[in-house]
Amino acid sequence: MNKFGHVIIVFVTILTSCNTDKSKTKVENPEFTKAEKKTDSLTKHRKPFNPELPTIGLLMYNGVLQSEVIATSDVFAKPTENGKQLFNVISIAETENSITTEEGMHFVPDYTFENCPKLTALFVPSAYDMYAQVHNEKIVNFIKEKNKETKYTVSNCAGAQLIGRSGIADGHKIVTWIGGGEQLQKDYPNLKVQNDSLVTFVEDGKFLSSNGNLASYISALNLLEKMTSLEHRKFVESYLYLDRLQNWKE
Repeated sequence: MNKFGHVIIVFVTILTSCNTDKSKTKVENPEFTKAEKKTDSLTKHRKPFNPELPTIGLLMYNGVLQSEVIATSDVFAKPTENGKQLFNVISIAETENSITTEEGMHFVPDYTFENCPKLTALFVPSAYDMYAQVHNEKIVNFIKEKNKETKYTVSNCAGAQLIGRSGIADGHKIVTWIGGGEQLQKDYPNLKVQNDSLVTFVEDGKFLSSNGNLASYISALNLLEKMTSLEHRKFVESYLYLDRLQNWKE
């Protein structure tokens, strides 16, 4: 074989090698594309914080009943029928650490007591054992301070105990979990505790309250209607398929 034949063989070898490397690169690129798409799918649902919109704050702490957090976010995070965002819905806890719900799920708060933005409404949920929360001065003081700026303060279930401890609703009607009203009245005699065996939801001035758990949807929907319209409330109810629960048959 002459000198030129050797040159051609070397040249072909180099080309083949380069093509092989490129083909390997092409095999890897789709993986990066998948990762990018996965990242996009994780971030595209994040709703931007718009300072011009009313802000709904969801208080959280360890042991919270997650339905009382989810119900409010379910209702207020829904857009209008044409897809317009109406509210900022944020979660707040004492620290930036994740909290563990009564049911065992881990929720990461958006804000802490220190950096929480101005709220239009604060929702105060409950736990099965409220001793730690009622005796946590940071939580109680946070509720007191935020009540100075909110247009509405809402308690669900035993969250009424935190409202009672804070003193912000003295002289106002309130309802708590079914069976908890008698003790709530004894602990906080300045509250006008309603008969929880008959009353599911009550509104008195800026204060709203419910029996909690799934009844938290009632307090959220009532406030939603107050802040928007009956038409939007009906749209959200249809969005959530609540009619299927109301007409539930075995």
